[in-house]
Amino acid sequence: MNVSGSSIKLFAGNASKELANGISQHLFMDLGGLEAGKFSDGESAIYVKETVRGRDVFIIQSTSQPANDHLMELLIEIDAMKRASAGRITAVIPYFGYARQDRKARPRDAITAKLVADLLQSAGADRVLTMDLHAPQIQGFFDIPLDHLFSAPILIQHFKKKFEKLTADGREDLVVVSPDVGSVSRARRIAKKLNAPLAIVDKRRPKANAIEVMNVIGDVAGKTCLMVDDMIDTAGTICQGADALMKNGAKDVYVCCAHAVLSGPAIERLSASEIKEVVFLDTIDVPAEKMIPKFTKISVAPTFAEAIKRIYEDKPISKLYE
Repeated sequence: MNVSGSSIKLFAGNASKELANGISQHLFMDLGGLEAGKFSDGESAIYVKETVRGRDVFIIQSTSQPANDHLMELLIEIDAMKRASAGRITAVIPYFGYARQDRKARPRDAITAKLVADLLQSAGADRVLTMDLHAPQIQGFFDIPLDHLFSAPILIQHFKKKFEKLTADGREDLVVVSPDVGSVSRARRIAKKLNAPLAIVDKRRPKANAIEVMNVIGDVAGKTCLMVDDMIDTAGTICQGADALMKNGAKDVYVCCAHAVLSGPAIERLSASEIKEVVFLDTIDVPAEKMIPKFTKISVAPTFAEAIKRIYEDKPISKLYE
């Protein structure tokens, strides 16, 4: 996937160095020189170490934890490129932080997903490339082009090989499960591609201060269950859902997601749960100390490399949705 010419430049922020290295290797090009440090008081200090005048610049940076630091770093990097006369600036944000605050759930809530979109545009981004936004409508918050990649084709390819025997000859030994009502459409797409039925974990509180009741809608008894979500943060919903599936007679429970946020008690909860395997993408750099044996990480570097190549060459990226 060689990208020829010197008019394209890739840069890596501190949040996505491992993924950026993978992307650069797939494109057979070196990462640009970027110094992203801090002043003594914690302010981000950014210095572009080579010319970008007239170049097509791609800055690879997830706004993962610490979200505020990584977001501010990205904004300053975009500003630095703009002031250095870059021809076009694309913010490559594999994991788009603040996406969960996309509407006013309460009267005086902030809509920070829109605020972040405005900040990226004000800083000087000409385009955004991201994957699996928590809420698809966030695409409409931008007045610049946004290319939205999906994790489903990557995860489907992985599980087709893994569960080939479970879905062969019309058997229904595999069930795809949505851990809540909000993830039904995502789970349904994967269930269709895996030729598997769909089940839903419905979580509700019968009355105030009462323990939540987990109802499983669908037949999971004796079946291998694959729970699908866009992210795992504290892992509370996923682990509770897995417990509900096992209580309803599930044989094994697997989990997959695009973004492994893994904050707070997530590692402890997943380690202690009955989940057999957790498969996620490397949109967020997960440190080695968090990689427990039941974790499987799949790289999105080939997908993002192909998307960057197509954006640079002004070609459609719809092929990547298949």
